[in-house]
Amino acid sequence: MIKAIIVDDEAKSRTTLNSLLSTYCKNVDVLATADSVASAISEIDKHKPDLVFLDIEMPHGNGFTLFEKIPQPDFEVIFTTAYDQYAIKAIKCSALDYLLKPIDGDDLISAVNKIEDKQKNKAEDKPNFELLLSNISLKGKSAKIAIPTFEGLQMISVEHIVKCTAQDSYTYITLVDGTKHLVSRILKEYDELLSDMNFFRVHHSCLINLAHVVKYMKGDGGYVVMTNGESVEVSRRKKNELLTLLAMVRT
Repeated sequence: MIKAIIVDDEAKSRTTLNSLLSTYCKNVDVLATADSVASAISEIDKHKPDLVFLDIEMPHGNGFTLFEKIPQPDFEVIFTTAYDQYAIKAIKCSALDYLLKPIDGDDLISAVNKIEDKQKNKAEDKPNFELLLSNISLKGKSAKIAIPTFEGLQMISVEHIVKCTAQDSYTYITLVDGTKHLVSRILKEYDELLSDMNFFRVHHSCLINLAHVVKYMKGDGGYVVMTNGESVEVSRRKKNELLTLLAMVRT
């Protein structure tokens, strides 16, 4: 059984999630609930849970402040939130899981299954909460993302990424030093993750870091030359939007 605690300032949300877990996740035993970060710390100390369902927006400090009090947690976390798009991106960058309210049963099952898989594979790296807190306070190119590798997770500075290229259901991430990482995630995920961090999808299979564009060459759609010397084709329908963004880009 997975020992769990639910942390949410709204009683209705706590009750609803508890009910969903009873219905869809029989392998989860909810030991306690808490309505604030302070009470959550007390319950965590008391019950030593495997998993904490943590609301982001709460009075007297959001859910992220929990990791300022417990910087190296020995439990897994699934965040729950009704909004705050930037916070969601910070969570994704850190390779952590989250659920959007109202919580869907299938999404809940999927998230809990991931936790169960992690418990079975003890060699897998623990989630990087230090990276999460860093990304919450840093926006744009200073942020880092955690990418899954065979050994665990590797932290990469967003500013060092030149481009991301689709390869079937995988993505190649090319860094400024020439290193390439093959990641088992589709390009769309990185498009959503990096679109407000100075990245632009120039065609269906390539996402580029605008800070690494050296020049744009005219053509039907044209192409851009990157700082690593590579040329990247631009689709005709993306051309005008790209030129507008390049005029505003900050390197």
